[in-house]
Amino acid sequence: MSLEISFAVLAAALMHAGWNAMLKGSSDVLLKTAAIVAAAGAVTAPFAFVVPPPAPASWPYLAASIVTHVAYYFFMIKAYRIGDLTLAYPLMRGVAPLITAVLGIAFLGEAPAPMAWAGIALISAGVIALSWRPGPAATGHHQGRAVGFALANAGVIAAYTIIDGIGARLSGNAWSYIVWLFVLDGVPFTVWILATRRRAFVEFVVSQPGRSMIAGALSAGAYAISVWAMTRAPVALVAALRETSVLFAALIGAGALRERLGLRKWSAIAAVVAGAAALKLL
Repeated sequence: MSLEISFAVLAAALMHAGWNAMLKGSSDVLLKTAAIVAAAGAVTAPFAFVVPPPAPASWPYLAASIVTHVAYYFFMIKAYRIGDLTLAYPLMRGVAPLITAVLGIAFLGEAPAPMAWAGIALISAGVIALSWRPGPAATGHHQGRAVGFALANAGVIAAYTIIDGIGARLSGNAWSYIVWLFVLDGVPFTVWILATRRRAFVEFVVSQPGRSMIAGALSAGAYAISVWAMTRAPVALVAALRETSVLFAALIGAGALRERLGLRKWSAIAAVVAGAAALKLL
């Protein structure tokens, strides 16, 4: 990856960490997710009148991406409801880059070099270690199901990453693909939440409209940059580098929220930094 792309993906990671920090502590993961998805679609919709339509070859990938994103929301919500966020999140985000690298070989012919594999592995290990929080142990049955949903979602994240990487490359204009992805992606989930929890959703959004819109804009911007970067660099490397968002989240937590960083977290931060450096040394 060029220096320009590396800095762009790191900026996307910082944006991702930013909206997560803004909405930290929400009592309802489902409503929080729905508000972000709806806001991301709303802030990108005006750009649909500016960018050209994506090339026809990319529309099947747009459709497939929307389906996999719906699956992502489903598995995420199931994992968070059955288990603890601090169990599910690190597994989802930490394992996904490894699966993406394997899928990149199969579908894109992009085989990471040994140094790249080392970087991806270090980032994945660091993400898992940095995100994991000890908490009350769930029952074995619930714990196992939560792990299952989290790992399934890691596969879904890898799948839509590959799909969007290919789709954006075929679109003729990566920004056209990105805009239409966000506009269309917000429709099914928002319709579903309005049909099932309309009152609670409206009250949640009305209670913090500015916060939801800013979080949605940061979410859209973060993934938009990542998809653009995947048209300029190997998908697996971009997927791994964007997970440094967990590092930024930890630093934001330590600086703004006064969260303590112990030896384990500093070791995990070192692993993520070493992994990012390994990717840049290629």
